[in-house]
Amino acid sequence: TALINMYGKCESIMDARMKFESMHKRDVVLWNAMISAYALYGHAHEAFRLFQKMHQEDVKLDIITVTSVLTACVSPEHLAMGKLVHAYTI
Repeated sequence: TALINMYGKCESIMDARMKFESMHKRDVVLWNAMISAYALYGHAHEAFRLFQKMHQEDVKLDIITVTSVLTACVSPEHLAMGKLVHAYTI
């Protein structure tokens, strides 16, 4: 998780994703770190896809997950994604 956070903060999103994909056991903290890295640098579609994949793999979402993916959906062109996240949470 620390490596993914570091790569994300250094704008090395591809390195972060490669490390994420190499992990066999992914907990919610690891997923959140990767989603947050995408959100930080405006990769809303990737953050949302990862959010969906997390849900498909039955990883229990938490408030950090929802906050991170919603942060990625702040621009008007990503409003539909934000609405889908909101619908999932209610």
